[in-house]
Amino acid sequence: MYVLVPDDPVFFAQFQSLEEPLLRHLYRLHCAGADSDDERVISDAYDSWVQVLLKLPLWSRWNTGDNATDPVPPDRAQYALYSARGRQLTSLYPLELTAADLGHLTACLDLFSGTDRDRGAVVGRTYLAPQDREEGLAEVLRRVMEVLLLPPPQSLLGVLRDIVPHRSGVLRDVVPHRSVGSVTLPEQQEAEYRRFCEEIVTILSSGDTFAYRSHRAMYL
Repeated sequence: MYVLVPDDPVFFAQFQSLEEPLLRHLYRLHCAGADSDDERVISDAYDSWVQVLLKLPLWSRWNTGDNATDPVPPDRAQYALYSARGRQLTSLYPLELTAADLGHLTACLDLFSGTDRDRGAVVGRTYLAPQDREEGLAEVLRRVMEVLLLPPPQSLLGVLRDIVPHRSGVLRDVVPHRSVGSVTLPEQQEAEYRRFCEEIVTILSSGDTFAYRSHRAMYL
């Protein structure tokens, strides 16, 4: 399935912050020496986390050579997004994610939050004792998953899939440079863009007034 992910350091930072706690929980389970369903759930989730990370726009940018003359792989090229009035907007990138990867991450969220099981069952296990749990892990994973599962406006997705490079697509209508082209949104699609991005900001930054206002300013 296709999702739209923003070129947004807040989302990227929250997504990347999941690596250490996932690995720590795997280490604890491995040290316990018992093969368990929980270990398989977290192991699958970590593998899927890596698959999604490699497709994120900021990851692609940070792992492309700094030399402006270096060739830019098509699935790592960038573009500029503009409003109907010519103001540059935070870009959105279409990513093709597999149902399996999303399912593994969702199963891990269920494990850590106790969703669809007796409340507190996960907390009661030794490796997830409250004093040892990474603060906010379930909450960060929940926010990340809500962004990944947020249904994109189909007309906006269609426009961006036509011009923006993605893993399984072909780069079209762009110039061969590190900045590969631009898209100007008509007013109707700009309105869809703003509603969609407002949902992303609310998911990632709600609960902290200063963080929400600062984050929202990226999209104005």
